Amino acid sequence: MTEKLVEAIVAMREEDAARITEDLLKSGTDPFEILTMGRDAMGIIGQKYSDGEYFIPELIMGGEIMNQVVEKVKPLIEEKKAEEGTKTIGKVVIGTVIGDIHDIGKNLVTFFLDINGFEVIDLGVDVAPEKFVEAVKESGTKVVGLSGFLTLAFDGMKQTVEALKEAGLRDGVKVMIGGGQIDDNIRKYAGADAYGDNAQEAIALAKQWIGG
Repeated sequence: MTEKLVEAIVAMREEDAARITEDLLKSGTDPFEILTMGRDAMGIIGQKYSDGEYFIPELIMGGEIMNQVVEKVKPLIEEKKAEEGTKTIGKVVIGTVIGDIHDIGKNLVTFFLDINGFEVIDLGVDVAPEKFVEAVKESGTKVVGLSGFLTLAFDGMKQTVEALKEAGLRDGVKVMIGGGQIDDNIRKYAGADAYGDNAQEAIALAKQWIGG
């Protein structure tokens, strides 16, 4: 049935996705498995966008459906987290960089980081470099996540890394970037330490850098 969930999200069948999610939860499916299926679906939607099959409206719709799935599984995950007594591993500052308002990927990464024991400081979208600088100073974080979907976000990422450098903070933090068309060339251009294709990679990087 998890494959049906992927199909429903990719096909933008909102009601079907909600019903399948509820059926999966009632049948005892691990909520993390459901989220993984949702992540896979968003990956397919992103690829369809890159191939010119889908456009911005489909991206937005897919993100809204995925948010609904997250809201349905979140209570169970929070309950599980409370039972296990998950300790806070460390703080992560994250945001979609200036010039970009897409938050689908950012929200997924934020949620996965949260349920894996990180305190996430989500700055939202279209975040100016100085806002990241302020957040790093206030939180004392060792990890910064820069998200962006549009190609113009590449410059925003570069500007943010340079702002951290100018503020004398760059040596004390690790910067990861992610979203849309990010690859190692963009990582080098932005001056980031690493890039991730999905939320699991973001978690692995954060744990590696913080030592969790």
